[in-house]
Amino acid sequence: MGFMEAVKTVLGKYADFNGRARRSEYWYWTLAVMLAAFALIALAVIFAVADVIALAIVFYVLVFVMYLAVLVPSIAVAVRRLHDTGKPGVYFLFAFIPFVGGIILLVFMVGDSTPDNQYGPNPKGAGGGYGGYGQQQYGYGQQYGQQQYGQEYGQQGYGQPQYGQQGYGQQQQPQYGQPGQQPGYGQPGQPGQQQPGYGQQPPPPSYGG
Repeated sequence: MGFMEAVKTVLGKYADFNGRARRSEYWYWTLAVMLAAFALIALAVIFAVADVIALAIVFYVLVFVMYLAVLVPSIAVAVRRLHDTGKPGVYFLFAFIPFVGGIILLVFMVGDSTPDNQYGPNPKGAGGGYGGYGQQQYGYGQQYGQQQYGQEYGQQGYGQPQYGQQGYGQQQQPQYGQPGQQPGYGQPGQPGQQQPGYGQQPPPPSYGG
């Protein structure tokens, strides 16, 4: 969710305390309110320094009016943000606890979305939010991007022959363009052929025979 989309969504749900709001919606709205307040206060200070008191007062009044205008939607989006983390909206009252209340509420607001709960479906869609956003759920012995236990990604399973290799209990096939298995040293060759053993001289060739 982008900046403008978040602002439009919060204003469209001006006093809606039901449902859920993802992190981007809440924090983009908070940023928009802070930027608007900073701009109005800066203008008020500039006119006050320039000794244009009337305009300075106008902008200070606008700051007050703006905070009144955004009070209800700010509370509403905060309650929906709490719902998105699986917590009741009454937890917003932590903000009124001195010193630690704001810190506790901040921790709640930065939490990721939970799966579908009693406040509605996950706004990030199926598989999003806490528990693996956009990731698979892995069983025992499975890793991301890998197959079952003992099988790595792009490889075959345990006990299965790899590409170009002989499997267990299978006869070796001759490779392409090569003759079959040749007899080794000290092993008899084909019938009618005598192969010299290791350390033996081959018989002299016969001439004119």
